Amino acid sequence: MSIQTKTVRLTVAQAIVTFLKKQHVERDGRRHAFFSGVLGIFGHGNVAGLGEALLANPDLPYILVRNEQAAVHMASGYAKASNRLKAFACTSSIGPGATNMVTGAALATINRLPVLLLPGDIFARRNVAPVLQQLESPATQDIGVNDCFKPVSRYWDRIYRPEQIVTALPEVMRVLTSPSECGAVTLALPQDVQTEAYDYPVELFEERVWLVRRPEPDQICLARATRAIAGSRKPLIVAGGGVLFSEASGALATFVSQTGIPVAETQAGKGALPYDHAQCVGAIGATGNLAANRLAAEADLIIGIGTRYSDFTSASMTAFQNPEVRFVNINTAEFDAYKVSAIPVVADAKVALEAMERGLKSWRINQEYGEQIGGLKRKWEAEVDRLFHLNTQPKPAQSEIIGAMWEASGARDVLLSAAGSHPGDLHKLWRTRTPNGYHMEYGYSTMGYEIPGALGAKLADPSREVYVFLGDGTYLLMPSEIVTAVQEHIKLIIVLVDNRGFASIGGLSRSLGMAGFGTSYRERSGDSGHLDGAWLHVDYVANARSLGAHAIMAGSLAEFKAALEEAKKMDRLTVVVVETQPGVGVPSYESWWDVAVPEVSQIEGVRQARAAYVEARKRERHHLAAPKQG
Repeated sequence: MSIQTKTVRLTVAQAIVTFLKKQHVERDGRRHAFFSGVLGIFGHGNVAGLGEALLANPDLPYILVRNEQAAVHMASGYAKASNRLKAFACTSSIGPGATNMVTGAALATINRLPVLLLPGDIFARRNVAPVLQQLESPATQDIGVNDCFKPVSRYWDRIYRPEQIVTALPEVMRVLTSPSECGAVTLALPQDVQTEAYDYPVELFEERVWLVRRPEPDQICLARATRAIAGSRKPLIVAGGGVLFSEASGALATFVSQTGIPVAETQAGKGALPYDHAQCVGAIGATGNLAANRLAAEADLIIGIGTRYSDFTSASMTAFQNPEVRFVNINTAEFDAYKVSAIPVVADAKVALEAMERGLKSWRINQEYGEQIGGLKRKWEAEVDRLFHLNTQPKPAQSEIIGAMWEASGARDVLLSAAGSHPGDLHKLWRTRTPNGYHMEYGYSTMGYEIPGALGAKLADPSREVYVFLGDGTYLLMPSEIVTAVQEHIKLIIVLVDNRGFASIGGLSRSLGMAGFGTSYRERSGDSGHLDGAWLHVDYVANARSLGAHAIMAGSLAEFKAALEEAKKMDRLTVVVVETQPGVGVPSYESWWDVAVPEVSQIEGVRQARAAYVEARKRERHHLAAPKQG
C-alpha cells in the first residue's frame, strides 16, 4: 500500500526561498523568524534562479550590496548583534562573485556566527562546459571555485539534483542554530539546477521552530569545577563572546557579586559586565589593561567562559604566569572546553553560571584579594581618565578621540571596529555600559568589515546609535557600502582617522626594527626605490560625499566634538574625518604578542628586536598540567 504525499511544484530556488521564510527559532520561550532577508549581487549564475524566486517573494527582503564580501560581513554583523538568534542569507553569481565571499565566510566561521551562503555554480549537466567564469581541472570535472568554501564553512554541499535540498536544508538549519557548531554554511547552487522544478513534499515548507538549546553541564565536571573554585585563592574569570551569545550577562553579574571573583574581558566578551561593575577589571591579554593583566599573572585559577583563548587573549600564552595556575572552561564547544588542560564544563554559559552560583552559596574570595582588585580597578580608571584628556596639540591623540566618542555616546549606543590600531586602544579604553555595546570583529580582524558590519548591527537594533571607528587604510578597502546605507536609509556615525597609511602595522614594523617599511601612503622615491617619497593626499571628505554621505572635516578636538554632535542630529550616515597626533599612543600594560622576528638580518634594528624576541619567548607556557580532580 503506497502513501500519497501532497506535493507542490517549485524550482529549486523557489523552494529554498519558501523554506527560509518558514524557519523560526526559540530560546527561553521567545520565538521569531530566523531569516530577515537576503543580501547579494545578481549575475548570470543566480539572476534567473534565486533572483526570480526573490522577486516573487517580497516578504523576504532583498538588499543589494556593492561587494559580495561586504554582504557576508553585513550578515555577520547582524548575527553578532542579534546574539546569533537571527540571520541573513547571501547570494552571488558564479566565479568572482562567489569567491569574493570566501573571506566573509572565514570571518563568520572563526567568530562562530550563522551566515548562509548561496553562491551560483557551474552547469550541473556539463554539456555546455566550460561556461563563463568556470575553473577547469584536467584531473576531475567535479571541482570548481566554490570548493574554496569547504575549509571555511561549518557545512558545505553542492546541489546537483532538485530533490537533494529536501535533505540538505534541514542540515543547514541544524548547523546555523547549533550553539557549538555555528558558522558559515554554503550551498553551492549550479545555475541550471536553480531553475529546475520538482514536486516537493508540502511538509518541507511548513513552519518549523528550531530550539536554540542551552546544554546542561555534566554533573561530575560541574562538581570538579566548583571544588576548584572553592579551593582557589586568586581566581579570575576570562569572559569571552560566549557570555554575550548566551545572554548570560545577568547570571555572570549575580555570580561574581556573590563570590567576588574579578572578570577580565576578551575582545569578543567586552561588555559582558558594565565597565563600572565592581568586579569588572576590563581588557585582558596583548591588548589588555594594567588591572586585568596583573591579576592574570598572579591568578591560581582561570575560569574561561565562552572563550577560545586566542593569542591576543592569552598574550601568546604568557599572560598566566603563576606556576600553580589551573583552568576551568565553560563552553558549548567541547573543542574549546578542553583547551589549556582545563576542567571541561561543556555547557551553556548561563546554565553553568547559575549552577555554580548554587554550589558556591557560602564561598567568597578573601578580603585581601578583594582589596587588591579594588585598588587595581581604581588605578586603571584613573589611567583611562588621563588618556582621555591628554590635551595634545595641535592635533588630538587617538585616546582623546576615543574619549570624545565615549562622552558623546549614550548608554545603549554601539561602538564598532575591526582592524588596525583601533581594536587595541578600544579594548583597553572603551567603557562599555550595556551588553553588545562593544562590537569588535577580532577573530579574523578583517579590514573592510567595519562599514558593512555596522550596517548589520544597525539593522539588528535600529534604536541603538552605531559609531564606526576605522582608519584610512581599512576605509579605502571598502567604502562602497556607504552607498548601500544611503539606499536603505541606514544611519551610521563613521569616525575616520586619517593616518596616511597603516598606523597599526607601521608601529609593529618599527617595533621589529623595520622602520615602518611599506606602511605609509607615500610616493616612490627615486633615490631609495622605496615608498618613502612625498606624502599622498586623499580627500576623504570629498570621497564620502561623492558616495552620498554627509561628511565633516575636524581639525581639532573641539571641532571633532562639535562634529559628533552634528552627526547625532542627522538622519543619515555621517563620516567625520580627523587626523591624530603621530607618536602619541596608548601604552602596553605588562603584555606581549608573539610576532616572529628574523633570526639573521643585515639590519641592526632587526637584530636588536630579535634579541628582545628571544628573551620574551621564554615566558611562553604550554599549560599541560592535568586538572586537579579534588
